[in-house]
Parts: sequence; structure tokens; C-alpha cells
Amino acid sequence: MREQIGAASRVVVKIGSSSLTTPQGMIDVDRVDALVDVLAARRRAGTQLVLVSSGAIAAGLGPLGLPARPRDLATQQAAASVGQGVLVARYTSSFARYGLRVGQVLLTADDMMRRTHHANAQRTLDRLLELGIVPVVNENDTVATDEIRFGDNDRLAALVSHLIRADALVLLSDVDALYDGPPSRPGARRLAEIRGPEDLAGVQLGKGGAVGTGGMITKVQAARIATGAGVPVVLTAAAHAAHALAGDDVGTFFHPQGRHPGTRLLWLAHATTGRGRLHLDAGAVEAVVTRRKSLLPAGVTSVEGEFAAGDPVDLCGPRGRVVARGLVNFDAGEIPGLLGRSTRDLATELGPEYERELIHRDDIVILESHN
Repeated sequence: MREQIGAASRVVVKIGSSSLTTPQGMIDVDRVDALVDVLAARRRAGTQLVLVSSGAIAAGLGPLGLPARPRDLATQQAAASVGQGVLVARYTSSFARYGLRVGQVLLTADDMMRRTHHANAQRTLDRLLELGIVPVVNENDTVATDEIRFGDNDRLAALVSHLIRADALVLLSDVDALYDGPPSRPGARRLAEIRGPEDLAGVQLGKGGAVGTGGMITKVQAARIATGAGVPVVLTAAAHAAHALAGDDVGTFFHPQGRHPGTRLLWLAHATTGRGRLHLDAGAVEAVVTRRKSLLPAGVTSVEGEFAAGDPVDLCGPRGRVVARGLVNFDAGEIPGLLGRSTRDLATELGPEYERELIHRDDIVILESHN
């Protein structure tokens, strides 16, 4: 199955902050050039590449005189503003050695949540690839807030791989593979292949380092998103990038688990956060989750949060567990007066515009099989 990587015609490559910068937060020119050497060779061989690159905040630490990654959002955004220019300038210069041009694409989770933004991002990336450009994608940390952040570029890379219908995703880190425990522990075993969740049973996953936000947890989660959409994934160290792209036996290979699902359902499940909650009775959970029906006001017992029509909201069962997520058709303030009532009665009393579901079945993604 690794030969899929070597034969892929469209590949997303993600590189982490720790693989691009010094501990002091400065861009490591030699590391960037080494990565570009590998990517340029693959690009000149005809492969379309999208590079999802972390490092903007880390690259801004040195110029701003910051000793470590800031904790507050405003300073993170300031560091990203300075560092993003440094990072893209370095990529532009490095790829230019091979006569290749780069294009910067900054995304927030909100761009994946809103259907029109999502379609625009897809068209832009497709056109850049058609024009022979190497898109350099990053989260737009200068404007993203906690509520609309991906939180890490691993998840962003997985979603981009689906967005552009990639043939493979390569996650590059400072660790050469996924291990069944901390790699520094004597006897830790490299997991060469992951075929399904059962292969991850008992595996201890570490968190991110000093200059990054991810870690092995986010990489495994990203692999799950990508493989669930039919995209094979290789996780390995940046130093092994050439071998990973060639399909050699390095790192950890995650086997694809399914076909490409509808794009809207994928981003609804993985690129959105519920802006509020609708609590459902047992009958409504059965209708939505098992029979895949639309959500009607009669099955909702209560509403939480502030949201507008078109926002994603979480659907909870009687015990409070989130079972699904959907795009709601009403503002939060409108819903309490609709609860427990049939759409026919609501239409008779309030007008024909109320003879519709709270959430249409085509706008619902199931997150749990039962409650």
C-alpha cells in the first residue's frame, strides 16, 4: 500500500514548527532548504504539491525578542503577523532556486465552516495547482480567535487533503514514526502500519513541544480524518521526507479506511465547533441518528447558547452526550417558542415559513452511533 504514496499525483505535505525553527524561534535556513530540495524534486517530476507549514508564530519569536511561545492570544497574533512574512519569504527564496513559485493561502476554521468560503478555498487551491504554483497553507493566526481556530496544522492538513482531493498526506515531524510508547523509553516499538483503531489500543500519545501546538495526539487525529476520507497517510521525521514521498518503508503508514465522503459532512464533523446545543428526547435521537431523519421542533427539549441561523450546533441526547452536529435553520432566540410543537401547528399559528425542520437531514453529521 505504501506504493500509493510514491505514485500519488497530488500530495499534501505538512511540516511542524519544531522541524523548521531553532529553539530560540528563528527560522533554520538549512532545514527549510533541505525540505524544499525534496519537495522541488517531486514537483519537477510532475507531482502537484500543497505544503501546509507551521512556524509563523515560532518564526516571530526571535524578531520580537520573545523568549518562548506567548500564552495570550493577542501576542500570538502579533508574533504570527511578523513571523508569517519571514516564513513565506524564506519559502519564496528557497523554491526560487528551482524556478518554482509559491502562493500563500491563509485559512481559519471559519473558512471551512462557511460553505461559500469553503468553495472559494477549494477553487483557489485548485487554480494555483493548475498554474504550477506550490501553495503554502497555514492557519491565519493573525485573525483567528479561540472560537474559530483549527488549533493545530495537523487537522488543517487533513482537511486540505480532502478539500483538494489529494492522493496522499505526508505528516513531517521531529519524531521518525509513531511508537507504542515514548520513543525515548527503552524497548519502545515503532508501529510501521496502522490499519484501524484496534492497532492503536494501548498506545501512549505525547503532546506538543515548546514551539508547536500539536504532538502525536493531533497527528493521529489528523490521520484518522484523512484515512476516513480515503486518503493514505505517512507520518515520519522531516529528515526522512524524500523516502516517505518515494513510498519507502519509513515512519508509520496509515491505511485508508473509506471512500471520500461528502465534503460538507467532513468539514461539519471536523472543521466546526458547535455554537450552541439542542437537547433531544429519545425519540428524536432515534429519528436523527438511526433513521437519519431531519430534526423537528417536537423532538427538542431545550436550547443552549447564542447562535444564528446557518450556524453549526451540537445535538445532545437525554444524558447530555453529543450525538450529532448540524446547521440550524433558526436563530437561538426563536427556538424556545417552537419546542415540543409540530411544524403544522407552528405554520398555522406563526406562518408558512415555520413549516420546516430545525435542521434538515442533509445538514446533519452523526458523531455518535447511540446515546
